[in-house]
Amino acid sequence: MPEVIFNGPAGRLEGRYQPSKEKSAPIAIILHPHPQFGGTMNNQIVYQLFYMFQKRGFTTLRFNFRGIGRSQGEFDHGAGELSDAASALDWVQSLHPDSKSCWVAGYSFGSWIGMQLLMRRPEIEGFMSIAPQPNTYDFSFLAPCPSSGLIINGDADKVAPEKDVNGLVEKLKTQKGILITHRTVPAANHFFNGKVEALMAECEDYLDRRLAGELVPEPAAKRIR
Repeated sequence: MPEVIFNGPAGRLEGRYQPSKEKSAPIAIILHPHPQFGGTMNNQIVYQLFYMFQKRGFTTLRFNFRGIGRSQGEFDHGAGELSDAASALDWVQSLHPDSKSCWVAGYSFGSWIGMQLLMRRPEIEGFMSIAPQPNTYDFSFLAPCPSSGLIINGDADKVAPEKDVNGLVEKLKTQKGILITHRTVPAANHFFNGKVEALMAECEDYLDRRLAGELVPEPAAKRIR
């Protein structure tokens, strides 16, 4: 798993990158939890997500947001971190010009950044939003949400209470043309202590079903002339 350093908006960014053997393989970018609360690209869940996509033939990148590890810059309350994520995706795409599609997976703070990236980049065709915090961060920019994806949380999460996540899911589910899949990990807290295996089983099941062509949204009803 090569260590890489690439240019970001606030200086160099540190990452771990695994290219696929297939030139046209899809890209997956994994975004870590809050930098000011111990979040790094070496978070166990971020690592497991990276490995999950890699095993399925994706070109995969995880990286440290600005100010973490060997990444330069300072924490920027989300705006700069979104620019970091966009630069990371640009960097991978520059190495893989034949890759047509992309997925983004983010955990906690990373899920908020990932969903914003989704809104800016039409090539992102799938997302995984793990333990999003709609009680802390504003997700109103998802209007409409452009891609189908998975939202997954623990039902014992006190950082992002279940009722808030359910509210976000219900809002997104009303849209036509995309399919939001919602999964809950029983007895899991925000950090999925003792429940990472259960979390990853749900993520793997979702990804495998998407790659198999399942989980397709119903077509919008045709207008009668």
